[in-house]
Amino acid sequence: MKIAIKRFHTDAKHPTYQTEYSAGMDLEAFIKVPVMIKPHERAIIPTGFAIALPPGYEAQIRARSGMAAKYGIMPANGVGTIDADYRGEVGVILLNTSNEAFTVEPGMRIAQMVVTKYETVQWQEAAELDTTERGDGAYGHTGHA
Repeated sequence: MKIAIKRFHTDAKHPTYQTEYSAGMDLEAFIKVPVMIKPHERAIIPTGFAIALPPGYEAQIRARSGMAAKYGIMPANGVGTIDADYRGEVGVILLNTSNEAFTVEPGMRIAQMVVTKYETVQWQEAAELDTTERGDGAYGHTGHA
C-alpha cells in the first residue's frame, strides 16, 4: 500500500519499520532542542510530517513497549487515531506516568504507528438483540482477572 507523506522539513524522518515483520512503524521526535516531560505531565511532540490516508483507513499511534516498560512514557490517550481526512502534522501526545522526569531528545523514537482498515457503521434499531451464552454478563463475569 502506498500512502502520500509530506515532510515539513527536509530532515524530518518517514515512519520506519525496524524489522521485516513489524506491524508498527517507529515515529521520531522532530524537535530542535530536548523536551523534558515532568512526572505525570504530558507534551505534544511533533514528527515533522503529515500523511494522506485513503478512505477506510486510520493510523493508530501506539506506545513503544520499551519506553513504556523502562520509563513509563506512553501516548496520553492510550492509542491515538489519525483519521483519513486529517492533513495536519502528526504529533504524539506523550504522558510521563513515572515519578521521574523524562527528556525527549531530537530524533528519539517516541511511538509507533500502525495503519489499519476500519468499517463505518450505520446503526439499526432493534427491539431485541440475539442471545448469546454470555448475555449481559458484565466486567469480570467469568471470574477470571
